[in-house]
Amino acid sequence: MMRRTGLSSSPHLPVMLGEVLDALQLRPGGLWLDLTLGRCGHAKALLDRTAPDGRLVGVDRDTAALEWARDFLREYGDRVRLEHGNYSELSRWVPDGSCDGALMDLGVSSPQLDVAERGFSFQREGPLDMRMDLTQHLTAAELVNGLSEQELAKIFWDYGEERASRRIAKAIDEARRVSPILTTLQLAQLVEKASPRAGSRVHPATRVFQALRMVVNDESRSLQSGLAAACSALKPGGRLAVITFHSIEDRIVKSFGNLMSRDYDFEGPVDDPELRRPKKPVLRWLRKKATMPGEAEIAQNPRARSAQLRVLEKLP
Repeated sequence: MMRRTGLSSSPHLPVMLGEVLDALQLRPGGLWLDLTLGRCGHAKALLDRTAPDGRLVGVDRDTAALEWARDFLREYGDRVRLEHGNYSELSRWVPDGSCDGALMDLGVSSPQLDVAERGFSFQREGPLDMRMDLTQHLTAAELVNGLSEQELAKIFWDYGEERASRRIAKAIDEARRVSPILTTLQLAQLVEKASPRAGSRVHPATRVFQALRMVVNDESRSLQSGLAAACSALKPGGRLAVITFHSIEDRIVKSFGNLMSRDYDFEGPVDDPELRRPKKPVLRWLRKKATMPGEAEIAQNPRARSAQLRVLEKLP
């Protein structure tokens, strides 16, 4: 059944679960948000910690994740409300200032990676898809075969920080002139040939796949809008916990947090202290540095190794 829905049936380990539960200061009652449901590991723990009357709004772009959630969270009855869409659309589902805490667990989920047909993994043969929301039209295959060599190089650099972006884009352009690039292994092998591993533990296609996935799903812009929407939804004292998995996501979260916690504003591109205007901060950092998973968690769940948790609190 899980294969039919597009989700793997392998065991799911929610990343940094204990740290998330502590950061959100969960208690019975209240309204809580899981804005990236996935396989519901965090959502179930949120509901258990806020029993008997805490309510959860769960959001996901992936219809397969929502199908899983409806079954997996059925025991919680009307304490759970599920919504299909992008977390940037949060104001459609919850009023401003109504929520006690929110979680965003970013990036591709383990179940999506484990199902070859979704096209997220360079280790499994599948179509070059990479859509989190299967109702949208744009796929990775359309980008790989439709964008110019220069546009591809820019995507690989901007969203994957890939140093060999131009060389890889050139190799893709030459290959697609012969025949379209339509599968994950086709692309991964092409990237590895253009930019050999040379002893690195990281597969050469890692950053290219990340970049394509981010563009297909408009992840950077969605994250910026989603952070603002989550902030608006929180009550004073409510907390926003965000788990990132690469530097581009983390920079967006840090930039948002720094802006919202600043007690001044300024005009123009340069922060000139003489031109600062006082303003009331909206959020505060719980701690400046990100929290990392412990060694025991990484040993149990290697996919957690790149995770970072940042937490912000809404000010009165």
